[in-house]
Amino acid sequence: MKRLLFPGLMTVLLLLSNLMIAQEGRIKFTEYDLDNGLHVILHQDSSVPIVSVSVMYHVGSKNEDPNLTGFAHFFEHLMFEGTENIGRGEYAKYVEKAGGTLNANTSNDRTYYYEILPSNQLKLGLWLESERMLHARVDSVGIATQKKVVSEEKKQSYDNRPYGSLLIEMMKRAYKVHPYRWTTIGDMDQLLSAKDEDFVNFYKTFYVPNNAVLVVAGDINPDSTKQWINDYFAGIPRGTKEIPRPDVVEPPQTQEIRDTIYDNIQLPLIAQGYHIPAMNTPDYYAVMMLSSLLSDGQSSRLYKELVDKKQMAVQVGSFPLPFRDPSLALIYALPNMGVDPKALEDEIDAEIDKVKENLISEKEFEKLRNKFENDYVSSNERLASRAENLATDYTYFKNTDLVNHELDKILAVTREDIKRVANKYFDKNNRVVLYYLPKSQEKAQQ
Repeated sequence: MKRLLFPGLMTVLLLLSNLMIAQEGRIKFTEYDLDNGLHVILHQDSSVPIVSVSVMYHVGSKNEDPNLTGFAHFFEHLMFEGTENIGRGEYAKYVEKAGGTLNANTSNDRTYYYEILPSNQLKLGLWLESERMLHARVDSVGIATQKKVVSEEKKQSYDNRPYGSLLIEMMKRAYKVHPYRWTTIGDMDQLLSAKDEDFVNFYKTFYVPNNAVLVVAGDINPDSTKQWINDYFAGIPRGTKEIPRPDVVEPPQTQEIRDTIYDNIQLPLIAQGYHIPAMNTPDYYAVMMLSSLLSDGQSSRLYKELVDKKQMAVQVGSFPLPFRDPSLALIYALPNMGVDPKALEDEIDAEIDKVKENLISEKEFEKLRNKFENDYVSSNERLASRAENLATDYTYFKNTDLVNHELDKILAVTREDIKRVANKYFDKNNRVVLYYLPKSQEKAQQ
């Protein structure tokens, strides 16, 4: 979904709101359920006259039929086609004319929609989201239109972009049974050949109040907001179809998986994917710190050693995938011209071995703690981010108040924990290694 630009005044108001919440710290909220199963979260911040209206549906690519993948992401697009009461292509115009912005995004675990509006337009945001939930246009015209859009997105963002297939290639090797084995873009052949009734069934299964959380945050009057929410959402029927919740557990990986991808690229790329625990587990937070230690900024270990000192790489990175189920920590590097990718990979492994063998310094550890504390505060500064964090913590963990305690979990990580998770998870038998090489090298390698 294309992001609409804020008018200048709203940008200033958002900045003021961000400053206020950063000073207050704790995020206060109330929550309750409607009879149809819709979970509602209200967060009042009257520092500036803006409001965020968002809905998170508990459906991502993980919930799809293995033979009909890409549907969750497809619906991210389709749900802007309009409704029975909103003309085709008119959805975004309502928000734009009201001086607001809107967007949507899809992950493996959920789909999220939001509008940010002047607070006197709260009812507009509620109406728009209730329309989307109650009777979106899931018809042949919209489906055909969005098939073309998504197909073109696949070409531009995956097929024709250097290293664009990296996550696709990594996930299908790292997972054998879990639905993380396919990514949100899905299989284009499956999507394009799907019938209209497949999309209608998906909508009726997942886009129902008992599979969603509504978050209204900002300059609101709680009492009137509750009444308006009741007016717009209480009459939406509860979904009656069984909602697929895959509980399959990926078996442990017992030996390294290694492969080569030949692509239209100039520089090779090395990528490693290590199996790690799910979000909101103590070891996940320790892996977050480890990843930051390795590659976050020019003072990080991989950057200092491989980019700055030895000049073997032009770029390095490391980050865990924030998935609800056990996921991967990725490490990647682009070798400098003339550098053997295997030599660079060996240097990456050597830096990981240093963490396995010795505790990181107190200075490094304190820097990590300060960074994560700053990141945590920053992540809750923006009104839109606060709303999404509240929705995520409820959708994933049924614990909305986690938004106020995650920093405690992060700061509970010790130097010993970082060393321990490096040894436990960053093991060669627990990883997938991919080399991306220029197609010009394919014949030479055979």
